[in-house]
Amino acid sequence: MSMNSFGHLFRVTTWGESHGPALGATVDGCPPNVPLDPAMLQHWLDRRRPGQNKHTTQRNEPDAVKILSGVFEGKSTGTPIQLMIENTDQRSKDYGDIAQTFRPGHADITYFQKYGNRDYRGGGRSSARETAARVAAGGVARAAIQALVPDLQITGYMTQMGEMEIDRARFDWEAIGQNDFWVPDAGAVQDWENYLLALRKAHDSVGAVVEVVARGVPAGIGAPVYNKLDTDLAAAMMSINAVKAVEIGEGMNAARLKGSQNADEIFMGNDGQPVYSSNHAGGILGGISTGQDVVVRFAVKPTSSILTPRQSIRKDGSAAEVITKGRHDPCVGIRAVPVAEAMMACVILDHLLLHRGQIGTNQGTIGA
Repeated sequence: MSMNSFGHLFRVTTWGESHGPALGATVDGCPPNVPLDPAMLQHWLDRRRPGQNKHTTQRNEPDAVKILSGVFEGKSTGTPIQLMIENTDQRSKDYGDIAQTFRPGHADITYFQKYGNRDYRGGGRSSARETAARVAAGGVARAAIQALVPDLQITGYMTQMGEMEIDRARFDWEAIGQNDFWVPDAGAVQDWENYLLALRKAHDSVGAVVEVVARGVPAGIGAPVYNKLDTDLAAAMMSINAVKAVEIGEGMNAARLKGSQNADEIFMGNDGQPVYSSNHAGGILGGISTGQDVVVRFAVKPTSSILTPRQSIRKDGSAAEVITKGRHDPCVGIRAVPVAEAMMACVILDHLLLHRGQIGTNQGTIGA
């Protein structure tokens, strides 16, 4: 098995390479009669699209998505939805110099060791270009979520880029979509821009931390032990290119807390529903959603493709010095934000469908 699929009932299979003629996704398990058309998906793809500003790769792809099956008269049919995005701005000649050389920090060497061959043109399947297909599939998931749980909202943003970190006291949801960094603080944008431009001039790159929040998730989705909501969320986020760590809620910082600090106290609200004093759990207890915001955070490593010389080896084992040409993101965290939202949407929808199939309506009533 080549493991190009994820999900249980809402299942996504991506296909294609960075410099091939096209890439895309096959989405199976979308409920029928969900309003869906290419423009709805294009909205999300345009947020991830390369070449939009000076802070991302200058590969200029329109990322125009085509729906080849599974939609009729503007609604899903319940059959597999085939999505295709053509590649139009490949420059494979940029990679000719590394055809026989492994780039440090890339998957070149492990792909060759495993398969005995590799697509050196932009990394093939290991390229972040593959995430365009995920964002298209995430658009399908968002449309289905809108039909099932209209108030559920998914929002991603950057909380750190190298040495730059947000001040949570200045957090502003409205600012997120109004700057190139998806940073929730309009006053911080200029400092972040200056920082990244200095790194670009130095022919270097930088890592980042991305946070994605799902608000309005109903209590009860997810399952104990082997089908935990946080298990699938962690796997989904870790599968994104360059991700090296994933946290749910308080995450690694929970190791610093006492039990009296970490446990989210529970009270009855005026509407007869439980409310929590805090959200250290990230909206998930025992693998099941609490009804609070579901909070996931991940770290991406610095872009490995840089113009600063790095030492490596060739296929024949000889030493080599590598300077990676081409058009690359100085911080992959920027375009990882829409990808994180898409993966959150796919997992949340999958668990909504699983919950509906097994339980239907929550069985436990509090305060009865």
